Amino acid sequence: MKKVLHTLKKVLHTLKKVLHSLKKVSPASGFILFCFFSRTDVVAVTPWLAPIVWEGTFDPDLVDTIYKSMNITIATTVFAVGKYVRFLRDFLETAEKHFMVDFNVRYYVFTDRPDDVPSVNLSQGRHLSVIQVPGSNRWQEISARRMEIIQTAIERQISREFRARWGAESLGRLVAVIHPWFYQATRDHFTYERRPASTAYIPMDEGDYYYAGALFGGFVEDVYTLTKVCRNQLEEDARNSIEAAWQEESHLNRYLLYNKPSKLLSPEYQWDDKKTNTKEVKVIRFSSVVKNYAEIRPNV
Repeated sequence: MKKVLHTLKKVLHTLKKVLHSLKKVSPASGFILFCFFSRTDVVAVTPWLAPIVWEGTFDPDLVDTIYKSMNITIATTVFAVGKYVRFLRDFLETAEKHFMVDFNVRYYVFTDRPDDVPSVNLSQGRHLSVIQVPGSNRWQEISARRMEIIQTAIERQISREFRARWGAESLGRLVAVIHPWFYQATRDHFTYERRPASTAYIPMDEGDYYYAGALFGGFVEDVYTLTKVCRNQLEEDARNSIEAAWQEESHLNRYLLYNKPSKLLSPEYQWDDKKTNTKEVKVIRFSSVVKNYAEIRPNV
């Protein structure tokens, strides 16, 4: 017991020194996240030593204190093309309750129906910009063009429903979310693009995790590079008359295989209401609601 108490005192002393030094840290010098890997029922670190964020692996108060001292602004891109605009109000209202509370946030809503974007009361320091984009008769095309749209938005302007806290623990240089349908699967079951003719191709004996295409983030320059590379690959595939199995998600997985993310978010951050809850997932922070795709997508 004395040994344990001595170790705890050393840890607390180190944390105080680090917090004191953070007063001299600028946002440009990088983000810092303390993860307390106290859970033994899940994998909390990748083979390349990037943290995987699960409930119980971080101190939310400590993380918020660190990031708030940096006075950062979080840019959040939201796509609501076609009938998907109907989900915007719930998304924004729940985001205001749970997403990056007390941080500066700018929502960028990309839609072909700007007049249908709802008016939502935003907290101080939070803003919403609506950017009109063209619609399409194919949902696959809408999906594939997201990389191009985000890249263009970064160049020009920036240089689904929430249920529980989504805070600063999710920030990092390059962040990806583990797909809820594949976090328990082995890589031979991942739905990577397996055709060598596609620029999204991943061989059967390669792969770390299967990442969800709906959510990714990081420093502006890192996200810009990711979207630019994926956009170029999508355009090259189009010229060769091939479409990756899961459009931009396939290209995202290819990129992240060879450009390792600095932080991974567990499926808590991108759950799916069609999936039964598991014992590992102690809190659902964001979930894709069940949708009638035959009704809301221009094609099935």
